[in-house]
Amino acid sequence: MLTKKQIQEIKTHLENSQNPLFFFDNDPDGLCSFLLLRRFLGRGKGVAVKGTPMTNEYFRKVRELEPDYIFILDKPIVAKDFYDDVWEINTQIVVIDHHETEKSFVPEFVNYYNSFSKKKKSSEPVTFISYKIANNRNDLWLAVVGCISDNYIPSFYKTFLKMYPDLGLNSKKAFDLLYGSQIGKISQLFSAGLKDRTTNVLKMLKFLVNVKSPYEVLEETNENSLMYGRFNELNKKYLELLSRAKVNTGEKILFFKYSGETSMTSELANNLSYHFPEKIIIVAYVKGESVNLSIRGKNIKNKILELLNKIETATGGGHDNAIGAKMSLKDLDKFVEDLKNIS
Repeated sequence: MLTKKQIQEIKTHLENSQNPLFFFDNDPDGLCSFLLLRRFLGRGKGVAVKGTPMTNEYFRKVRELEPDYIFILDKPIVAKDFYDDVWEINTQIVVIDHHETEKSFVPEFVNYYNSFSKKKKSSEPVTFISYKIANNRNDLWLAVVGCISDNYIPSFYKTFLKMYPDLGLNSKKAFDLLYGSQIGKISQLFSAGLKDRTTNVLKMLKFLVNVKSPYEVLEETNENSLMYGRFNELNKKYLELLSRAKVNTGEKILFFKYSGETSMTSELANNLSYHFPEKIIIVAYVKGESVNLSIRGKNIKNKILELLNKIETATGGGHDNAIGAKMSLKDLDKFVEDLKNIS
């Protein structure tokens, strides 16, 4: 958990910025982190970042928008050349994260904040941090949306439940809320909306920056019809994939491989881990000769990283029970077989 001093430092950076640019992870935790800070500050542009690491291709948005501050939310790894280019233009940069990463990869000029603590066994999502910074009770629902999407029940959930008893559940499990409540539906709407074309994502951001309550999101209107259209389109595909994946239950490992226009590995892996908590879940999305993987399992991180280190083409990282990885398609079968042998 960040200290009060660190929270105040981030707030000061925000207040000092006149033209901030927010880069955020392309999931509900990243999105809600951006929304909380943007709504608090009342200014700034937002760019969803796909994939890990955050590559230098995103520096073109820096050139285009000429910000005086750059905020990077929920991205554990940022390419060195992106940092180098920011250093060259002498622009302030703030990174807020919650993953276990090597801080040595972060240059000294970066204002770096990370809630991960191995000693305290804590890793509050960036949405949680952003809510502590903004401290706007009217945006409590946004904070809950982001937190539960990252499998985290925040300390302020009881307050949310008193404010919106019809939107939540009396449960201590985040995924109970994600898959069984109205606030969970909002998270799923956000996730689908982020998978749309750039122009539609920008329209969604404009709507969400100004929305007054969660009920405006839950009611389909002209303002959010694109988000609902994308959700309905993807949800049909998602349910089909989920049904196929559930057939693949092995003794220890549930492995599911698929391809198509849209990656939904994280959403599928989360749902499968919710229904099969005793298994290691591997969801692989094949695109050309590369594979993106979402992996879930109790204390699985070190096992996965050990295997990834043996594969020249592989990269990955995440949390103790949830990992994302990328590798060449030619290495996938051996990776799965090796995991079976050590599990």
